[in-house]
Amino acid sequence: MTSAISGPAFGQQAQPTTPPLGSPAATITIPGDQLPPPPQKFGGKIERDATKSTPFWPARVVPPKGAPNVLLIITDDSGYGVPSTFGGVIPTPALDRIAKDGLRYTNFHSTALCSPTRAALITGRNHHSAGYGVVAEQATGYPGYDSVIAKDKATIGRILKDNGYHTAWFGKNHNTPEYQASQAGPFDQWPTGMGFEYFYGFMGGDTNQWEPGNLVRNTTAIYPYVGKPGWNLMTAMADEAIDYVNRINALSPDQPFLIKFAPGATHAPHHPTKEWVQKISEMKLFDDGWNKLRDTIFANQKKLGVIPQDAKLTPWPKDLIKEWDQLNADEKKLFIRQVEIFAAFVAYADNEIGRVIQAIDDLGKLDNTLVIYINGDNGTSAEGQPNGTPNEVAMFNGANPGVEEQLKYFYDAWGTDRTYNHMSIGWAWAFDTPFSWTKQIVSHFGGTRQGMAISWPKGITDKGGIRNQFHHVIDVVPTILEAAQIKQPDMVDGIKQSPIEGVSMMYTFGNANAPSTHKTQYFEMFADRAIYDDGWIASTKVLRPPWVTGGIKLPDPADYPWELYDLKNDWTQYEDVAAKNPVKLKEMQDLFWKEAQKYQVLPLDSSVAGRLVIPRPSLSAGRTSFTWTRPLTGTPNGDAPSVLNASYSFKIDVEIPQSGAEGMLITQGGRFGGYGFYILTNKPVFTWNLVDLKRLRWEGPELTPGKHVIEFDFKYDGLGAGTMAFGDYSGIGRGGTGVLKVDGNAVATETMEHTLPFILQWDEALDIGSDTGTPVDDNDYSTPFTFTGTLNKITLNIDRPKLSPEDIKRLEAAARAAGDGPSADASKSAAEAAAPQVSGDIGLSLLQKVELRLDKREGCRKQAQARDLGIVERLQFVRDCMK
Repeated sequence: MTSAISGPAFGQQAQPTTPPLGSPAATITIPGDQLPPPPQKFGGKIERDATKSTPFWPARVVPPKGAPNVLLIITDDSGYGVPSTFGGVIPTPALDRIAKDGLRYTNFHSTALCSPTRAALITGRNHHSAGYGVVAEQATGYPGYDSVIAKDKATIGRILKDNGYHTAWFGKNHNTPEYQASQAGPFDQWPTGMGFEYFYGFMGGDTNQWEPGNLVRNTTAIYPYVGKPGWNLMTAMADEAIDYVNRINALSPDQPFLIKFAPGATHAPHHPTKEWVQKISEMKLFDDGWNKLRDTIFANQKKLGVIPQDAKLTPWPKDLIKEWDQLNADEKKLFIRQVEIFAAFVAYADNEIGRVIQAIDDLGKLDNTLVIYINGDNGTSAEGQPNGTPNEVAMFNGANPGVEEQLKYFYDAWGTDRTYNHMSIGWAWAFDTPFSWTKQIVSHFGGTRQGMAISWPKGITDKGGIRNQFHHVIDVVPTILEAAQIKQPDMVDGIKQSPIEGVSMMYTFGNANAPSTHKTQYFEMFADRAIYDDGWIASTKVLRPPWVTGGIKLPDPADYPWELYDLKNDWTQYEDVAAKNPVKLKEMQDLFWKEAQKYQVLPLDSSVAGRLVIPRPSLSAGRTSFTWTRPLTGTPNGDAPSVLNASYSFKIDVEIPQSGAEGMLITQGGRFGGYGFYILTNKPVFTWNLVDLKRLRWEGPELTPGKHVIEFDFKYDGLGAGTMAFGDYSGIGRGGTGVLKVDGNAVATETMEHTLPFILQWDEALDIGSDTGTPVDDNDYSTPFTFTGTLNKITLNIDRPKLSPEDIKRLEAAARAAGDGPSADASKSAAEAAAPQVSGDIGLSLLQKVELRLDKREGCRKQAQARDLGIVERLQFVRDCMK
């Protein structure tokens, strides 16, 4: 053995298997301290004559004998009280099955947000250590927030692959930097570059489950739904995973696998099939409303033993969310529809997960498969706003129709391909029972407590057991490694590895009462934070409800007030004991700052939506002019040139054949927000889709056969994104005038009152020559709408506004007058950003409403003064601002 391997350490630890080394079927188990392992030394004999020589084949690397298969399942945006396994009313038989065959974990935690939890899950390091302090789309230029998993943090995929596992990833990938997600790569931060040999899934935070414009196989964009009405990604990815496990079993039945299965469910948009909508609707689970639902879940949890019998249900937030009995009939009707679609998505996804589990069982492999099923990567999402939304893209741009409009235009379409839907915040709070708060909030367990079940028939004998030890998502990697008897490598690709920061949970497999080995854990998200230490948790007060993405001024993160909870006697964070234990609170606060320094948490930043528009590296960064001379599809938003909050001009050279032409020239976004420049029955058309609530259209006369130059020129009226540096969001989302030209002549002119301030539909791309995903206007065309003429050249020039010295002086003066530095964040237009949008008027007292209105008026007046307007213009500005 020693002679076969280069390097003495390798030779001392590597374990040969039969047949003997050098034979074609030889295998070895490597020590794993260095990945990839050093080349194996030739152990045969070479003479001049092959008949006198002895061949020697390198041995195939295999894991230690008995290493289990691993099925790692993580769903999306689903709190502790969602699944039936942890007291919920929504049936989740697949999760029930894993819990019945193994263990339920009642004290397991996420990071409260998508990308961060997933980075921690695959690396075994804290999310800031892995570069994911926030989601990829909000990355900033600090080590803890740049959305890059550094090379000293090899993923579980890479470690197991180099130790002889098959590795595959299905579903959501939210761990590739937004600016590296194009077909130009680089691909080292894609799943296939992080150790997963096969990837079938979508890039980014969420996707349209009916028509996912960001779906890829390995690194190639694919569109399998085209021409297949009723196709749904949830079923497609289960089919892909089942096909994969059968394929590798046929080819290599003795080689174990790691499969990460990560559905888009139940992140918005909630897109279940009609079959599941009907099943859930017929169950009438939610007719009594969210307050009684919460009581039901709480009672179920005590019956199941997944919360202590003396646990207290945290209070309903009456000051933020209406109680069910306060709603009118229209609100109840709409909100029940919303939650039934959500619940159908939960049940549908669990059913497809169950199919994957059953496929493994059918192959006779479930007995030695470590199944880790994590319900949710954070608490249930409250990003749907008080009234829910038919279009999540609209919500992130500060626009949302009211209840009456939703009932009229979207009720029957809810959950179909015509909505990008999300539910009301009341349901989100209820589904995080028994805890308070929701996704985005790390200081309270509604945002971080996830129900998890683990089964491994060969390794866990306490079937149906419950485990209450404190654990965190960073503990999954060391658990898998211990089960597989594989060590963390010291070196990967010549780079020394940072220590894994989680601990293995395997000690709990056989001992329900063992004390937790995860003693200390920090939490931080958008400056909301907490520190857990051996049964205590110190938490900052929640100063920004998660459905408020902007327009609220927060104090310096260092000045946040703190709470303290004794979790040994208070499972749900019901009683704040900070006043009774000031010394303990100070000790915990000091510990937080120590952990924050250790794990790259600094600098703290409370902004949310504002991070969406800050400059980041990309293929388009620093450029103002772009040229295309041939069709090209699939350039994601992170690498595509952005025309938001700027003036811009498209110039396109085309040739129309004698028979006429139609088709897409250039588009970005789709049905739920974006623009398209196309030829429709020989006429040039430019359409702005304003998040499916309004469409503006420029149309020219019919083009004659031959060559033409068609242009769209837009002049933006605002000061641009630069105002945000002064806490002023008046520069974004402003209006402008667009002119459509044919051969130098203006043929259509329209004024836009408002433009999109923050983001286009993120699951779709910039396409040239055809349209992938969904149309910007379904009334005009269906995808792919390939251009049938000749596209010679497209030029895009962007003129971003620049602040003048006078602009800067005014903005600085306004900030001083308002007592503000840069505001925490905004997702509204400047007119709305002046007010502290705590929760609309949901649950506010009359006094609070009056105070909000007075605050808003004062903010509007200060903005008007800073603009040096005349008296008439100033009054008009304040009037518009108040609207």
